[in-house]
Amino acid sequence: MYRIAVVQTKPEFLQPEANRNRIRELLTGVRADLIVLPELATSGYFFADKSEVERVSEAFPQGQSFIFFSELSRQLDASLIYGFPEKDGDRYYNSSALVNPDGTYSLYRKTHLFFREKLFFSPGGTGFFVCAAKGGVRVGMMVCFDWQFPEAARSLALQGAQVICHPANLVLPWCQEAMKVRSLENRVFSVTANRIGTESRLEHDITFTGQSQILSTQGDILCRLSAEKEEIGFADIDPEQADDKMITPMNDAFGDRRPAFYTELVKARKSKNV
Repeated sequence: MYRIAVVQTKPEFLQPEANRNRIRELLTGVRADLIVLPELATSGYFFADKSEVERVSEAFPQGQSFIFFSELSRQLDASLIYGFPEKDGDRYYNSSALVNPDGTYSLYRKTHLFFREKLFFSPGGTGFFVCAAKGGVRVGMMVCFDWQFPEAARSLALQGAQVICHPANLVLPWCQEAMKVRSLENRVFSVTANRIGTESRLEHDITFTGQSQILSTQGDILCRLSAEKEEIGFADIDPEQADDKMITPMNDAFGDRRPAFYTELVKARKSKNV
């Protein structure tokens, strides 16, 4: 069996070192093969202006967070996925990274930016891709608001992802339930690592919903955390279950797809100006 841990944190705003130390404390003694942390786990979320983003953003893979999580990955003998603000030249990205105990790593930049993120971050151009975690398990990354777009999870599943890892800072009420559908329709495991707490900035409060979860290939809840506590949840899975796309003896979730018709319908609508 393959053990997944989902970590729910409450980052201190603009305090990367304190947040990394808290994560180390939470993970002390944890035994898992794959550990998933929230979006922007090192920085907090509700930026007032670009100067705040600049203060906490890091180059990849030269930044302190990459160095920290790479070492932690080796110490725990686990793959780690974490969210952080990335600086690349004069651009900033809402990114997530996978680091493996063997020293390999991958970077994903958030494709679909949410609300005020558009004021500070550039839309990611990495696209959705599959990479190898510990043990060769095939994982794909998407970040928070990417959940709203079914194409994100579908493209990962079509590339062979067994586990979709979903660092998040969720504030809308629908994602946890919607991810059940993403797992079910794609027959993949999914891990949504959300944060908790409230950030008060610009005379507004933004409250995060917690309830981090691990879902089965049928959309069943294997683990769901509270809405208000820093904590870690676990699930033991067989990743190969995600390779089985059979719905009935005569139906296959991917084999029964008819992509030519989906494309042609779009073309037909455009030609008719519908």
